[in-house]
Amino acid sequence: MYRKRNALIIPAPLRQPVRVERIDAALLTMQGLVEGSVEAITWNDWHVYLNDEAGFIPLPMNARAEVLLREAGLEIEQPVSGTAVLLGHDDHGEDVDAPPHMLRLAEQLFDAALAA
Repeated sequence: MYRKRNALIIPAPLRQPVRVERIDAALLTMQGLVEGSVEAITWNDWHVYLNDEAGFIPLPMNARAEVLLREAGLEIEQPVSGTAVLLGHDDHGEDVDAPPHMLRLAEQLFDAALAA
């Protein structure tokens, strides 16, 4: 059984708000949110889940997620597409709530209130 975690959800369509949502940190949940197979990019105390087939299927570009990842210090070579799901991780690699510093950065970048 998975515990619920506060995840930062960054949809690709700009008409959909960036939000914090309490989710089950399970593979099936992640697959549903990213609309397909999942890949994780890990950096410092967080990781972002993306659709790992985004380069092969027509998913919309996610400019907000790409800006957030770059502003957080991640150097990415490929554009970010589709919904992004950001969670934190502990010393053992287990999912935990999205780190407060990433929520603050998202609030600043997207002018959004994201209280977890």
